[in-house]
Amino acid sequence: MTPRHDDEGIPTSRLSRSARVGRLAAGQAARQLGTRATNVARSEDGKRKALEKRQVETAEQIVAALGTMKGAAMKLGQVMSFLDVGLVPEEYREEFQLKLAALQNAAPKVAFKDMKKVLEGEYGEKLDAVFQSFDPMPIAAASIGQVYRATLPDGRDVAVKVQYPGVAQAVRADMQNLGMILRLMRSVAPGLDPKALGDEIRMRIGEELDYELEAANQRSLARIYKGHPFIVVPDVVSELSHEKVVVSEFVDGRGFEEIKTLPQEERDRLGEIVFRFYFGCMYRHRQFSGDPHPGNSLLLRDGRMAFLDFGLFKRIPASVAERELAMVRASLDSDAGALAAQLRDAGFVLESARYSDEQLLEQFRDLTWWYTTDEVVALDPEIATQVMIDMSDPRSRHFAQMRHESMPPDHLFGRRLEVLTLAVLGQLRARNNWFRIAQEWIDGAEPETELGRREAEFLARRA
Repeated sequence: MTPRHDDEGIPTSRLSRSARVGRLAAGQAARQLGTRATNVARSEDGKRKALEKRQVETAEQIVAALGTMKGAAMKLGQVMSFLDVGLVPEEYREEFQLKLAALQNAAPKVAFKDMKKVLEGEYGEKLDAVFQSFDPMPIAAASIGQVYRATLPDGRDVAVKVQYPGVAQAVRADMQNLGMILRLMRSVAPGLDPKALGDEIRMRIGEELDYELEAANQRSLARIYKGHPFIVVPDVVSELSHEKVVVSEFVDGRGFEEIKTLPQEERDRLGEIVFRFYFGCMYRHRQFSGDPHPGNSLLLRDGRMAFLDFGLFKRIPASVAERELAMVRASLDSDAGALAAQLRDAGFVLESARYSDEQLLEQFRDLTWWYTTDEVVALDPEIATQVMIDMSDPRSRHFAQMRHESMPPDHLFGRRLEVLTLAVLGQLRARNNWFRIAQEWIDGAEPETELGRREAEFLARRA
């Protein structure tokens, strides 16, 4: 059977896409077997270098696999690209990051006439019957859609996010092959359960294809943050939002690259807003964007920050949020036994684990210290690198333990939010006592910052 391609030459059949990923996975498996066989006769230094080489090969295999795809798998690659973390040793990192950066900007290039067909297909009428004006030049691009600026007949400026034609089929083909990519990832995170995690990722990214659902997610957070003193979630134009198009209030502001050049004091303030929005959504409201990405926030002229893009979205039960906060409290109390019990009950630690509760406490602290240490912490990209290494890399001092650990699906996107938020703050090089802020949702502590007091007043009024 000849693989089908869309107009951009992107293979959309599972057979062709699976073949590409399968060849890459097979090559990686052979390399790992060779490394293990020759490690017997190597010195410790030789073993370290062999491990680093294997890490480079594994990372390149993943990048190559993701790079062959233009749907959901590319989105996974964008996450890795933005993290800028130590998937590979320092001396290889610059070259590797260039490869990842290509994924971050690899959104399909689709002519406006084709995007217009999607819009008119959704509305059942010509574009000029729906909008007073519509700029055909996109103002932003994403892995599965493009954003345009338009004006409604009543004069309102809006952002119109349109799904690429055919991308839903490509994404679903990618999701069928997700298991292969997760098996590659197991070489750096051996405790992963590919099936359980694959199911959770497929569900979340499958939902992202439904822009009506994204509109509902955005409406929910827009209601929660309506009137907030420093956080803006643009309102949705519900009557114009359909399965492949979502229309919302247009907001204009400075992007992340410009924000990074602002004075330290302002970056500290904006870092606190980012931290409060993402962690606050998760622990106060138990619903959050799973995509804390610098392209998804803008600094408005009045000093508020607007947050965008709610396709990759997660709602968690109160029990899940409370369990995670209970783990943090146990760590703060140095109660290794209580922390270990919570981790085991939640499924983070497998029955095969034979290490001590104190070792679990040390590992947990290495992953959370930046917001559980009562001191001012100046974040930078290297801190995000180290936390990611400690979380999932063979160079972590906890790597032996990781072979007996897993990632419960209910907690997957929360950990993703945690690491991506840290990466944003690291790129901002923001300073703060993150612990004192986090205490507001960990233990209900009174706010100690000006932003915290303003948010507390807002929440009290809303209550």
